[in-house]
Amino acid sequence: MFRYLAPILFLALAGITAGAWVYLLDSRHLAPLLAAAMAAGSVLPALVAVRRPVLAWRFAFVMLFLGALFHRPEEPWPWNPVQILGTLFVLGRLAATQRSLVTVWATGLSLIPLLAFARPENTPGAAVLVIAIAALGDVVSRRRHTRELLAEQEQLNEAERARRAVLEERTRIAREMHDVVAHHMSMIAVQAETAPYRLTGLPEEARDELAEIAGAAREALADMRRLLGVLRAEDQHAERAPQPGYEQIAELVATAQRAGLPVDGELPRLDGIDEATGLAAYRIAQEALANAARHAPGHPVRLRARAVGDRLELRIRNQLTLPAEPDRKPGHGLIGMRERVALLGGELTAGPDGTGYYEVLASVPRQPEAR
Repeated sequence: MFRYLAPILFLALAGITAGAWVYLLDSRHLAPLLAAAMAAGSVLPALVAVRRPVLAWRFAFVMLFLGALFHRPEEPWPWNPVQILGTLFVLGRLAATQRSLVTVWATGLSLIPLLAFARPENTPGAAVLVIAIAALGDVVSRRRHTRELLAEQEQLNEAERARRAVLEERTRIAREMHDVVAHHMSMIAVQAETAPYRLTGLPEEARDELAEIAGAAREALADMRRLLGVLRAEDQHAERAPQPGYEQIAELVATAQRAGLPVDGELPRLDGIDEATGLAAYRIAQEALANAARHAPGHPVRLRARAVGDRLELRIRNQLTLPAEPDRKPGHGLIGMRERVALLGGELTAGPDGTGYYEVLASVPRQPEAR
């Protein structure tokens, strides 16, 4: 649209400038070049005011002194009509876009050349007109500023409502986990701990197995309590207990071996592993071992960790006991592993390797960049 209006606006601007030039030539008998310069100075501030009203007012203020030069006593005003209208437009534009203090200063300074050069009988009316235009523009500025504040407050309110909704959902999830999952885990721990006293004649191996079950249930309850504390915390910097890392993967392997899963673990000492990377490796190994125990109980599992350049590579392989289902959707555990690895800028593949084994291969930067 502006492309079609630009020629019209240019012609209108040129016509206004020509009108001011003719007025200066006829009324003050100035040289054509001087009259052209003063005519351009009368129009240019109004053009600049569209984008930079403060700069335009400064130019217009200077022109109030220069434009009064060479005026004749018989002229009703010391400025040509184009300059008067342009200056009023600039002042109104400034008042509509700037703070009230800027408008007050600009209006006060604009009255100085008016009082100095205008006829005494014209001064009161002109001063009232200048002040009225500035006041009207200030009203527009205040209304615009109020709308901006209301819009900003509405955004803050919307963000607060969203935050409250998230907190309420997190509280609901925490409540459900506490009422359902934590209850069942507590019952498992209690039953496993009291079974040797309730059931007579249990062999020592069964007692040890029940003790292992009770310990695992208590550990899971402790992890869940930490998770519930995070879910119920309103701030994003909730206090967290130390999280397991790469060094604790050996404990996972030992626990799985005591539970009857033949795990062959190779976990060399590796330095320079970031806390987030260590936690991701621990959770991946935990989920992979749990899946192996669930889907291939009693079959060997091989777990290998090594450093490849600046990355930690974790490989877990277990024998496939059932044929792979191509249409089966990945479970939440596999999705969680992929998300952990993706957040750290790593890569993860999981699935049958074509040789009768299921393999999980994760490659994660040992020192991931902050994201």
